[in-house]
Amino acid sequence: QGQLVDSGGGLVQAGGSLRLSCAASGRTFSRYAMGWFRQAPGKERDFVAAITWIGGTTYYADSVKGRFTISRDNAKNTVYLQMNSLKPEDTAVYYCAAVHTGWGSPLLTVDKTYDAWGQGTQVTVSS
Repeated sequence: QGQLVDSGGGLVQAGGSLRLSCAASGRTFSRYAMGWFRQAPGKERDFVAAITWIGGTTYYADSVKGRFTISRDNAKNTVYLQMNSLKPEDTAVYYCAAVHTGWGSPLLTVDKTYDAWGQGTQVTVSS
């Protein structure tokens, strides 16, 4: 069975940038939509961004629109989250997720839609 491996987290000052990666190993995630979620200490897991299999449709949480960009390289079985203008409130563990669907849908903003998850990568933004 395939797995997702998140990486790219770290400590950055406010206003800085990070790029997260999520690599699928063990199998191809062909026809899988991919998403990023995050969970801060003591809070629920929140939607961040999602992208359809072909990459033609993307979804973003209002809190990250204009600052974060989700993209994917299907040849490398990898999805990325470019995070710019980071704020202390972006501090959280970030998780990538996958669901087998070729279609776009607002359901991609819901964590229960997904059936495969990465282990998470910590992002800490200092003020």
